[in-house]
Amino acid sequence: MGNLFCCVQVDQSTVAIKETFGKFDDVLEPGCHFLPWCLGSQISGHLSLRLQQLDVRCETKTKDNVFVNVVASIQYRALADKASDAFYRLSNTRSQIQAYVFDVIRASVPKLNLDDAFEQKNEIAKAVEDELEKAMSTYGYEIVQTLIVDIEPDEHVKRAMNEINAAARLRLAANEKAEAEKIIQIKRAEGDAESKYLAGLGIARQRQAIVDGLRDSVLGFSVNVPGTTAKDVLDMVLITQYFDTMKEIGATSKSSAVFIPHGPGAVHDIAVQIRDGLLQATSAHQQPNLL
Repeated sequence: MGNLFCCVQVDQSTVAIKETFGKFDDVLEPGCHFLPWCLGSQISGHLSLRLQQLDVRCETKTKDNVFVNVVASIQYRALADKASDAFYRLSNTRSQIQAYVFDVIRASVPKLNLDDAFEQKNEIAKAVEDELEKAMSTYGYEIVQTLIVDIEPDEHVKRAMNEINAAARLRLAANEKAEAEKIIQIKRAEGDAESKYLAGLGIARQRQAIVDGLRDSVLGFSVNVPGTTAKDVLDMVLITQYFDTMKEIGATSKSSAVFIPHGPGAVHDIAVQIRDGLLQATSAHQQPNLL
């Protein structure tokens, strides 16, 4: 019906290419336009001004000889003021953009190692965008944005990279575990040394208390029992200690019998033996100090 009345409608975000007898005449904006078909005017085609996206997958090789698939996403649109160039000068816009993407990626990625390619995705995208913008602007297209959305190495390479990462993390965990065990051993040794030090202090205080008790006993006995000497009191104390020791041995030892001297003269012999043993131990302790 529109053609019957020589009227044509152009939708929003779209322009129409008007020709007269097969020659370009005008670019029709969105809206209703008079088109006298009887005078040779016709619509040759429509051109969308909406933002379009093209995903390009390109296989290439890195500097360290690893084959990767680089996925680039190109966002572009036709310019309204250059609609005639966009419509007439390119027969297949998507193929043209794809060719430029292949050319730039295969020129950029082989200069980088695999790790550097992952780190410099933005630089690769910038190089692709600059080249496309320079090339496609003459054909009436604007490159809005270029993204490197993925870099996919071969499956074996990815598995090897994961194993390297896992090995590094295991090595770090082993170092941390060894450091923790080292700290535990140091703390245990410090605790053991502190325990032995405190035990030594306790034994020293115990012996000091025994010596003080013996001294007080000798002095008190000499005062209360006239005619006794310190030697007599010490002999009695030593004999008492000796029998207390034998009593403890009999109570705690697995053996049920302990043989000790007996008889009237045995007490004196025991005292002499204990005293001689103490004197020998004292002399042996003092000789190294004199040397």
